[in-house]
Amino acid sequence: MDVTPELHAYYERDKEHLRLRAGRERLELWRTQDVLRRVLPPPPARVLDVGGGPGIHAEWLSGDGYEVTVVDPIPLHVERAARLPGVTAVAGDARRLPYPDAAVDAVLLLGPLYHLAERADRVRALREARRVVQPGGPVAAATINRHAAVLGTICLGHYLREPERRAAHAAAADGVMLSPGAGFTAYFHDPDEVPGEFADAGLRDPVRYGVEGAFWLYGDMDDWLDDPWRRELVLDAQRSMETEPTLLGVSGHMLTVGVG
Repeated sequence: MDVTPELHAYYERDKEHLRLRAGRERLELWRTQDVLRRVLPPPPARVLDVGGGPGIHAEWLSGDGYEVTVVDPIPLHVERAARLPGVTAVAGDARRLPYPDAAVDAVLLLGPLYHLAERADRVRALREARRVVQPGGPVAAATINRHAAVLGTICLGHYLREPERRAAHAAAADGVMLSPGAGFTAYFHDPDEVPGEFADAGLRDPVRYGVEGAFWLYGDMDDWLDDPWRRELVLDAQRSMETEPTLLGVSGHMLTVGVG
């Protein structure tokens, strides 16, 4: 992806390795694990984690026995991911992967599509994933849902501030989100546009999973996630409705899995 100075500066704050480890954002991590553990081929399959950042997902995948390589454009992320046991990390762009055809058993894009505002670039990244995955292998891509900013800013109280409110409604209108705090552009998908991008990239049979459902908006969600018993109830509840079309858009994130 195009690493603008603003995007580079945001990720060089070195906070990304903490993002999914505390608070309600743990729900995104645990639900992503839940889905991927069901759709990936069994270890020791080769997994290419494109845009994998500092290796949040690569760490647990390696722990599960997978052979994981992280590709990321941010040098700090590559450095951090390379320190993880059993993880290889290289610099690279999701649209130009430095691997031959059919080189891996599964490809993850759990971040790149957020940062590619142009549809042609998103399809190019998905097409590259299809190229490097073994025929019949899974490609899983995360997207941020179109109305996530409006829902999230209400939940967190940021909607009271006019710049955040304006940016959230702009994203809901056309998908383009200019973060007032970070200064870079992100793209928020309508859930119904994702299958078309997969199809144009040559990826078959996409299945869409709501990651957090409505639970990320609950005021007491931290308490539920802190309690192992209640946490499992939440995960089970969202699993029961994860592919329900009428509920996909309420999640902050959606995970779509297609076949290469």
